[in-house]
Amino acid sequence: MGNNRDIKALIKEMTLEEKAGLCSGLDTWHTKGIERLGIPSVMVTDGPHGLRKQRASADHLGLFNSVPATCFPSAAGVASSWNRELIERMGQALGVECQAENVAVLLGPGANIKRSPLCGRNFEYFSEDPYLSSEMAAYHIKGVQSEGVGTSLKHFAANNQEHRRMTSDSIVDERTLREIYLASFEGAVKQSQPWTVMCSYNKVNGEFAAENETLLTAILKEEWGHEGFVVSDWGAVNDRVKGLAAGMELEMPSSHGEGDRAIIEAVKHGTLPVEKLDGAVERLLRIIFQAVDGRKPGTVFDPEAHHQLAREVARESMVLLKNDDGMLPLKRTGKLAVIGALAKEPRYQGSGSSQINPTRLEDISEELARSAGDGVKLTYAQGYELNLDDSSAELTKEALEQAAQADAAVLFAGLPKRYESEGFDRKHLRMPANQVALIEAVAAVQPNLIVVLSNGAPVEMPWLGSAKAVLEAYLGGQALGGAIADLLFGDASPSGKLAETFPVRLSDNPSYLFYPGEGDKVEYREGIFVGYRYYDKKAIETLFPFGHGLSYTTFEYSELAVDKHELTDAEKLTVRVKVRNTGSVAGKEIVQLYVRDVETEVIRPDKELKGFDKVELAPGESRTVSFELDKRSFAYYDADAGDWRVETGAFDILIGKSSREIVLSKRVTVRSTTPQPLVYHRNSTVSDLMKSEKGKAFVQQFMSVLPFAGAAMEEHKEMLQAFMAHMPLRGLISFSGGKFTEAKLAEVIKGLNAEESN
Repeated sequence: MGNNRDIKALIKEMTLEEKAGLCSGLDTWHTKGIERLGIPSVMVTDGPHGLRKQRASADHLGLFNSVPATCFPSAAGVASSWNRELIERMGQALGVECQAENVAVLLGPGANIKRSPLCGRNFEYFSEDPYLSSEMAAYHIKGVQSEGVGTSLKHFAANNQEHRRMTSDSIVDERTLREIYLASFEGAVKQSQPWTVMCSYNKVNGEFAAENETLLTAILKEEWGHEGFVVSDWGAVNDRVKGLAAGMELEMPSSHGEGDRAIIEAVKHGTLPVEKLDGAVERLLRIIFQAVDGRKPGTVFDPEAHHQLAREVARESMVLLKNDDGMLPLKRTGKLAVIGALAKEPRYQGSGSSQINPTRLEDISEELARSAGDGVKLTYAQGYELNLDDSSAELTKEALEQAAQADAAVLFAGLPKRYESEGFDRKHLRMPANQVALIEAVAAVQPNLIVVLSNGAPVEMPWLGSAKAVLEAYLGGQALGGAIADLLFGDASPSGKLAETFPVRLSDNPSYLFYPGEGDKVEYREGIFVGYRYYDKKAIETLFPFGHGLSYTTFEYSELAVDKHELTDAEKLTVRVKVRNTGSVAGKEIVQLYVRDVETEVIRPDKELKGFDKVELAPGESRTVSFELDKRSFAYYDADAGDWRVETGAFDILIGKSSREIVLSKRVTVRSTTPQPLVYHRNSTVSDLMKSEKGKAFVQQFMSVLPFAGAAMEEHKEMLQAFMAHMPLRGLISFSGGKFTEAKLAEVIKGLNAEESN
């Protein structure tokens, strides 16, 4: 930001009306300007996977008629690339396109957790895992903001469904909120300082996110150090004055003077301190001027270069789920049947506020033909109606004839946009019945069947046994056709891995019984057990586990090493592992590091992702990958202490190809530097006493004077120990035969607590 601007002096020159006015939008997409003070109006507009800038004539809801822009894959796919550097380059391209259109802030990325595979906006969220999600978001933000354009990290917080999203109340215990739902945002805020954070529509534990002071001020601003401003989701404001006081600076879209009037009245009546308003205006002005100073007039972008980048991102975002008998890559000879309406009318992006008008859009069947070359005879059959669920006998017949005459068939299937969109949640995980029937019918006449899926979230696959290969293409953006062709014909090896679990059936999902809640009450009763944390702990078979993805080459892991076997939680641990490409083609491998707390007194997942890296290796090449783990890698959130805590003890460092395929492990011991002070009282148990040396000594002494000590004690030792373990101290009086009194109990408790406080 320009150093020659005195924002505080500028605020002193502003009238109360001007200050209040700055806190709400001019229209759907612009902030208000104050001409007499040289404060400009700036434009904010939708992302995250492409610029959605409305033309001047566009509808007031802001959904249609936007300028052409590069449509990159949506977040569900991008996260499956696990490639920080690639997502940063995508962000830079988005930033350049914003500069070309004079856009100050791109609204995105979305870092909400995929609590349920049913959420209608899961296609624009990254993951079920907070560490992966926050890393992806951080690098997206870095990329965009490196071009002098802001981002808006959204939707803060616990917005995990579309059903009644503007009024529902997400009821989440503090530990779950911290470890899962807030952690998804925390890393991105701390690493990348998004210029703005967008608060969500819903309530969180009884208070609207837009007026939740704990979230917006105590955690986001004070604890995480966010320097920018908070903007409301469009239409999320319930009480404007309460929102401003809580730390929500900008109301969008324009409230046509309603919000301004409420703020002015509150200041005049003394219910809103003018200092609060001044603080909000200062945050707003800092970002507005940052946008002005970051402007690069005359910026133009190369649509073709950006299209090729979109193809690269799409290629790395797609996941090879199954490849029996080395079905893929396809050979460039013989006859290939291309089947499915989605090959001609691709589903390449989600529906709703993130819908892009692409600079161009590839026809998948044409790209396959181009890539196949003259050696392959390609035929095309529609196979099914995209806007219907019922099969067509005529379309099925045509598809079966072509499939039967070919050497292999590639069938394009997935979810039509009527099945998933912003604004509503899915009711089930099924694909349209006509697509399922077609897959099974084609497999009966053509055993060499490859299914390519276009969908924004997991689907059930009752037909999985019928397909030899399955490629999850997600919503691949405008260059999906070329990316699919690159992978099917082996010009690139698939390198994506799932950023979310695919369950066998919907009822396996941990939130199934409580989603989407009753009325406006949504209880997150599964707690920290979201996604793989639940499936792994319960040992539930998945369709495809978190972190799963196949390649055309093979990788071998060896030489797992740690730089220390014992450490305190104040120290960092460096972990190294060697990865070698043992196959015959070049490829990229995503190395995943999980941490398991071996012995714990709190409920914890079986393992949690704490590190990952993507490495590119030529055949026979090897590389050592290193990770650095800190206190948070071993900690859980202690809600009673209001802080992150590590339990002293053993932890396993696990290296995996997926959450279910752990190939190497090493055990380390971590010592807590903030041991939990024990406070003893008359209802503390004998087992509680065993945690301190003085307590142990007392228990041993007490056991020796019990009336049934001696031979009887030895004979029934195990039963007596189990019986005594959870006995409250007051119970010792009853079982001591008069040898232990209330006075003695008070003296023991006092002595134990004195020892703890020393």
